Formats: sequence, C-alpha cells, structure tokens
Amino acid sequence: MELVKIIEVIAITLEDARRVERYGGDRIELVSALTEGGLTPSYSLIRNVMKSVNIPVNVMVRPHSKSFVYTYEEIEMMKEDIKIIKELGAYGVVLGALNERMEICEEGLQELLTVCQDLHVTFHRAVDCLSDPIEGIKILREYPEIKAVLTSGGHGHITDNIEIINRMIEEAKGIDIILGGGLNLENISHMIKATRAQWYHFGTGLRENNCAFGEIVPKKLESLRDQCENMAALK
Repeated sequence: MELVKIIEVIAITLEDARRVERYGGDRIELVSALTEGGLTPSYSLIRNVMKSVNIPVNVMVRPHSKSFVYTYEEIEMMKEDIKIIKELGAYGVVLGALNERMEICEEGLQELLTVCQDLHVTFHRAVDCLSDPIEGIKILREYPEIKAVLTSGGHGHITDNIEIINRMIEEAKGIDIILGGGLNLENISHMIKATRAQWYHFGTGLRENNCAFGEIVPKKLESLRDQCENMAALK
C-alpha cells in the first residue's frame, strides 16, 4: 500500500500557494484567518490562485469562527459561496456543520451538498468537536458527495489519538481520512508508521517559527516531501 498519497498544505496568500506547488505540495487548502482555524477567503484571492497554480485547490467555506453551528441564513450564504467557488474553478470545498448538541447537522450538511456537484468535498475538523468522531465517520460515509474528512482524532493532540484515528480509517469505507492539526516535521514519520494513513494536512508546521503569521519555509516543505518519500521506500 502506498504510504503517502497526498500532502495538502494551507495557503493564505498568493505567494503561499505558489510555494506549496513549487516545493512539493500536492494540494492546497486555501483559507483566510488561519489564526481562527480558517475562514472563507476572498473571491479575488481564489481567482488569482487558480490562475497561478496547477495543483488542486480546495477552498474553505466557513463564514465565521464563533462555532460550527450555523443559522438557516448562514447556510444559504455558504451555498452562495460554494457556487462562486465552483465558478472560479476550484477543485473542491472544505466545509462542515454541527448542531447545538455538537452532533453533525445533517439538515445543514444536506443543504450544502445540494450545490457541491462536481466538487471534491472535505468535511473539516468540526468532526473533532464530536463526542465520538468514529460515529461521526459512520454518518458521513452515508453521503457519497463527501470524499474526505480532515481530523486530528478528536480532542487533544493528534499524536495521542492514534487509536481513534485508526478506528476512523477502518470505518471510513471509501472516505479518505486526512490527518491534520498538530503535524510537524518532528512527528510526521511517527504518524505515518502508526496509522499508515495516506493523506496529510499541514498548516503552521511548515511556517516560520511554526507561527500562523510566518511564511511557508521552502526547506521545511522539501524536507517533508523527502521524509514521506523515504518512508515509502522503507515500506
């Protein structure tokens, strides 16, 4: 089995996106407000990124950082965002919705998916807010439109959640489980060995001083690519 299939890297600027492509990233997650967990970026940024890179770009659809609980009006605005993102040529969208009981809001999710035709859909780390992320995967796998779930395995640090992550991978049944949230150059080899996941998502771990305000460091991304290729050679 191929150990690493995709390295996805967060970009918040046009230069970020160019660096991700130039130094070894396979896919971009385009967001604004990285310090708030990522919000929907401007349409002009999406358009210019799409003109500047050739690797797939998934765009965050998240109107605010208060919570993952959305009103009817907010769901409608998110649908408008998705339509425009699709018109701008993005590969996919990254979204999620919970209810006030911290369960997956299937009604809201179903509404969002009605406008996601021909888009790659990732359910984001809202899944980690659930009391049982494994049960969350069982719900999400019933939606064929959802191709991937981004997770750190629930509450706590990703390196402490290996058992849960492996259970999520077992239950995914066709959904790609993307590991993200707390990954860095120091723990990636361990996480690859421990989970044998194929999809990895990086944010601050590839930036200067591991800071959301830092630039993506080319040598870090190149080192990450080298580590992944070395792990594949050792399988």
